[in-house]
Amino acid sequence: VFTLLLVNMSTTAQADSSNFAGPYIGVSASGYGIQLSGTSRTSPTGGTFEKDEVSLGQVAPITGFEAGYAIPLGSYLLIDVGASLFSGEAKLEFHGDQDNAADTPVTDPESTNFDSAPTDVSFRIDNMVNYYIAPTLVLSDTSSLYVKVGLTGAQVEVSGDISQPSNLSGTTWALGTRTVLASGIFIKTEAGYTDYNGISVHGNGTSIAVVNSYSADPTVAFGTVALGFRF
Repeated sequence: VFTLLLVNMSTTAQADSSNFAGPYIGVSASGYGIQLSGTSRTSPTGGTFEKDEVSLGQVAPITGFEAGYAIPLGSYLLIDVGASLFSGEAKLEFHGDQDNAADTPVTDPESTNFDSAPTDVSFRIDNMVNYYIAPTLVLSDTSSLYVKVGLTGAQVEVSGDISQPSNLSGTTWALGTRTVLASGIFIKTEAGYTDYNGISVHGNGTSIAVVNSYSADPTVAFGTVALGFRF
């Protein structure tokens, strides 16, 4: 019992949320696995509808910037509130046949031919922004563990004779650690997942009929390492 008491007193002395509290900024490098599933529902001849499905998986390095404020709630707990901006993109294309206007899915993330045929349709997703709250457990005077939940948005660009969809929004969940040095420099490691709402558009009626529709459903899994400074 005496030994356990000493261990508990030692842990209490080492855990200090003030070492993590206050404003901070950081830069990050991430590996993003982006899964983009799409469906086209078209009527090339004006009669029976055809349905095509395509799925594109990409793994890409992403850079980002974050800023936030950690609020202490005692010696062991903090609430971290902040925002992150990530730069990167994923693209999904449906290439049409100009002879009969039938849409055939193509997954070529390296393609620069973004708008080559009257019946081509493309979705491009980039510039992700995340607003988060992260309850944090202080493990020692230099290390902590947190669970993050946030709202994430991303820009959506489309190409082709189709309607413009709203930008993406979704929910992000993540688990991470933070190690703080005496100088105020910190290192964060994080793994998480973002589930976005779907994108849905229809033809504008010029080269793609209004009854033709296209949709995409993006999801993201990521791992991040960040280097920052606590003021």
